[in-house]
Amino acid sequence: MRALTEPDYLALRETHCAGLLLVGDRAYKFKKPVDFGFLDFSTPEKRADACRREVQLNRRFSPDVYLGVADLVLPGGEHEAVVVMRRMPDDRRLSTLVRAGADIGDALRHLAHQLAAAHAVTPRAAQIDEEAGLGRLRRRWDASFDQAMSLTPGILDRSVVTDVRLLTHRFLDGREALFKQRVDDGCAVDGHGDLMTDDVFCLDDGPRALDCLEFDDRLRFLDRLDDACFLAMDLERLDAPELGAHFLGWFAEFSGDPAPPSLVHHYIAYRAFVRAKVAGLRADQGAPAAVEARRLADLARGHLEAGAVALILVGGAPGTGKTTVAGALADRLGMVVLSSDRIRKELAGLDPETAAASALHSGIYDTTHTARTYAEMLRRARLLLELGESVVLDASWGSVEHRAAARSLAVDTSSDLRELCCSAPEDVVVRRVTGRIGSAHLVSDADVDVATALARGRASWPQATVVDTRADVVESVDAATRLVRPLRLHEPRRHRSLMAPD
Repeated sequence: MRALTEPDYLALRETHCAGLLLVGDRAYKFKKPVDFGFLDFSTPEKRADACRREVQLNRRFSPDVYLGVADLVLPGGEHEAVVVMRRMPDDRRLSTLVRAGADIGDALRHLAHQLAAAHAVTPRAAQIDEEAGLGRLRRRWDASFDQAMSLTPGILDRSVVTDVRLLTHRFLDGREALFKQRVDDGCAVDGHGDLMTDDVFCLDDGPRALDCLEFDDRLRFLDRLDDACFLAMDLERLDAPELGAHFLGWFAEFSGDPAPPSLVHHYIAYRAFVRAKVAGLRADQGAPAAVEARRLADLARGHLEAGAVALILVGGAPGTGKTTVAGALADRLGMVVLSSDRIRKELAGLDPETAAASALHSGIYDTTHTARTYAEMLRRARLLLELGESVVLDASWGSVEHRAAARSLAVDTSSDLRELCCSAPEDVVVRRVTGRIGSAHLVSDADVDVATALARGRASWPQATVVDTRADVVESVDAATRLVRPLRLHEPRRHRSLMAPD
């Protein structure tokens, strides 16, 4: 730690509920005699208990910073408990380093490891599981919506709050299985609860995270990803989303957390909206915080839009390029692709690349096998959608009944539906089908006669948007991507990097 010069040797800083006296290389934190309902420091005994609790909880993350609790004797003989801390250098504050463009990659990686390690030893308890579950998260969202809508008009755009509410409920309504699985898998932790860049200090021997949320255990009981996404959100607030991406990538590596991208977006949005609400409350009290509140609300909306769970139907006759487009689209957008050709052969006990050609509507391509194939494909898609994974379904989708079943699935799982029909001129289709016959990696068995018959016998598909695949693959996939995820004004910049750090 750098040597302190005389002007900064002694300093006093205050918040609404505490004071921090900085003296040399020490910091003495005291609680103010206030009672805000959600925290009560109204008596010396309550303040002393809060100090002891603060030291105990924060030592999980920075044991060498929180030195203990001292008894301060005031001039009138009263006793006051104070938290004794090692003083942190302001110029090593994470927010300061981010704004300065400093290289903090190693510090963030170390911090991700520290957080994952602290989560790994958290005890399992019914109350922790309950607070990290879907019901409590929904209640916290709804409480924030109520508070945001009660602000003075103009501080937050009511239409943005309405959008956030609708997108939030849509995600939560279809994801009960996801939240239950995460609790069952031990993702509910007694975490930090307030991991912000202003409270992290990057020292030469590693980062120190301070000021965990100690006044209400329920707010510290949460999903471990929620805990990590708080910092990622705060980094994005400082115009450093790529740093948030790296931090979350390292956290996933150290925690072994297989969370879907949609949940990452959801928790970042949750943290952004909570901060938007807090900034709005400050603005309502006269602070110049309205611009910050609106920016954070926009950030929340963008992540909820980007993380919306989607069911994508990619169809078309054999040779139209649907399988190629479906696979490339899924890779580009981080979705799961399910192929009817592969599932059909799997159900028949065949290797996907084993030829099983037959006459039209016979063999494993008869009505019974086709009905089984679509039912199984939709069953698997349901499981994935309920777990927060967006799904691309690669099939011909020539039947009105099968399309109707897919639409019902999207409604049941509160998933966005996109229907794409690949199309190419007949000479292109013939060339493609002819060229793949005899391929060592053949999955589809359609020959030219079958492909032509299926194309002519397809039921009209007015709900689908046509993707012309006569061009090269990149152009076709670009067109499909624009249809599935059109550029939104409110979409967070480089949001996909949050799921795929270098």
